[in-house]
Amino acid sequence: MSKQQLLLDTLVELADNLTDDFDVVELLTVLTDRCVEAFDIRAAGLMLAAPMGADLRVMSSSSATMRDLELYELQAHEGPCLDAYRTSQTITNENLDHALERWPRFAPAALDAGFRSVNAIPMRLRGATIGALNLFRADTGAMDDAEVAAAQAFADVATIAILQQQAALDAQVVNQQLNHALNSRITLEQAKGIMAERGDLDLDTAFRHLRQYARNNNRRLSDVARDVVQGTISIPSASAET
Repeated sequence: MSKQQLLLDTLVELADNLTDDFDVVELLTVLTDRCVEAFDIRAAGLMLAAPMGADLRVMSSSSATMRDLELYELQAHEGPCLDAYRTSQTITNENLDHALERWPRFAPAALDAGFRSVNAIPMRLRGATIGALNLFRADTGAMDDAEVAAAQAFADVATIAILQQQAALDAQVVNQQLNHALNSRITLEQAKGIMAERGDLDLDTAFRHLRQYARNNNRRLSDVARDVVQGTISIPSASAET
């Protein structure tokens, strides 16, 4: 397969995840493996930000050596992936022999692992940066502009897929919360009707009795209403008195 065909096939495979339910880990594994196949690099790794936080986590590595190095990068709190994530800027063809001042702990570890240069690609969409992609070479040769652009395209498509899935999950949570709220409201109306009928009360007074009972017993109103409907508790009309 030609390099151009591999690039196109990879973009198509990544883009397929924009419409179908997918496994994020599998997506990122495909991304790192294809980077090694498509570009003149020795290894690739990817980190993503943890949910609800800024800490990065190693999500995919093309080799055990790559994974160990990425874990060390997190431990050392320095390195190309961290810089690309923090700045949302691409790090291009960084010679690790010349990066000892920039990354005094990470650069020697990367050299010891057999790498000589690195590119780091931020995973970003508009104002959101969710991680970064590390691309390591065994020599000091440079990735050309076309390869860097293609790697950024890979990262961009994967980022869109991940953010789209997150948006879908968020929407699902919102819908579940809305459905719960609607169901709770229906149950509350039923409980008010039951209490009004049993105590010969108007609905407003029945509601006050329900609410006061919930407060006095440190319970959620929706839970008290459910128990009234299910017949597991009986609230006397006097419960509203203070």
